[in-house]
Amino acid sequence: MFIQNRKLRILGIICLVLLVIMGWRIISNMIKARERAAMISLNRPIVVPLGHPVRASVVPTIKFSGTLEPDWQAQVAAKIDARLEKVFVREGDYVKKGQVLCRFEKVDSDADLMNARGAYQDAKANYEKAQLDFDRYKKLFEQGAISEQSLDNYRFALSNAEGKFKSARGTLQGMQSRFNETELTAPADGIVYKRYYQEGYYAKAATPVFAIADISKLKITIHIPEGNIRDVAVGNKAKIKIDAYPDKQIDGYITRIAPVADLPSHTFMAEVGVPNLENLKAGVYATVYLTGVPRENVLTIPPHALVMRDDQRTVYMVDESAVVTSKVIDIGYVDDQYIEVVNGLTEADVIVTGGQNKIREGNKVVLDNDENQKNGDKK
Repeated sequence: MFIQNRKLRILGIICLVLLVIMGWRIISNMIKARERAAMISLNRPIVVPLGHPVRASVVPTIKFSGTLEPDWQAQVAAKIDARLEKVFVREGDYVKKGQVLCRFEKVDSDADLMNARGAYQDAKANYEKAQLDFDRYKKLFEQGAISEQSLDNYRFALSNAEGKFKSARGTLQGMQSRFNETELTAPADGIVYKRYYQEGYYAKAATPVFAIADISKLKITIHIPEGNIRDVAVGNKAKIKIDAYPDKQIDGYITRIAPVADLPSHTFMAEVGVPNLENLKAGVYATVYLTGVPRENVLTIPPHALVMRDDQRTVYMVDESAVVTSKVIDIGYVDDQYIEVVNGLTEADVIVTGGQNKIREGNKVVLDNDENQKNGDKK
């Protein structure tokens, strides 16, 4: 048995060694084949479309996505712990500022208010009596009929009565305010878009009972990249497309731009105001198109000329010997037709405008006349 197991282990080792050798030979052959192909491709010209950077006038159009939101909205909450006695509005109702939305039961508030009024009257009477006593004994002290210590006792009694009177007055005002808060009113004009509870619900203080929004003006919050912030300003017009209203042409304008960028995204939060002349619904998806400041006579390349290498924006350039080299460039505005070149190229440079997957640095290339003829026909 021992001898048999030993033979099996030896056989397994031999098979493993053979597999390693075969794998090494396969990989080695693949590497050599790639090297041979690379050598051949370096010496054989590759046909690709070529072109030059060109000067053009560019009007930046920047696209953003967002949601139509009410210009103002708020949760209207109960200010006291009480049961809902009567609700006067429903979802969809338009309300004016100060309009009563609901009323809470006043049983507890009535009792508290009556107790506070009684305590106030009692404290007021004690304070007035203490004031009369002090005035009377002050005259007696001036006549020498009582000692200064006796007068001090009445002065302290007056001060104590005054403190209790002020405390009772504050309590009464608080109870009066609590009594008044048994009616919940609208803080501003708007539409009731949510009613959370019906009559009979016992609400705790700070519990939202209604949600109100002003949809006469809407807004869309967008985030402008750092590279485009120079193209926009407060007051710029915006074109807005809404999938839910495909037939409506909607105009808006930038109402606010944050003065400081959000990090780490390096974007600036902005709001686009939308006058709701078309009776739009809040909460729907929207696309915003902003038109930036026109840029005259800027250097541009076609979008398909750009190649990303190691997170760097590059183009393939062709020298006088038709040899390909890569060049890192700085870009500005980008759209479907143009890429603005800020730094790295000139109008005299020859660049590869297509077929970059067929070439790499060191290759020789020749002009693809058919492809360039197609591009010329499209232009």
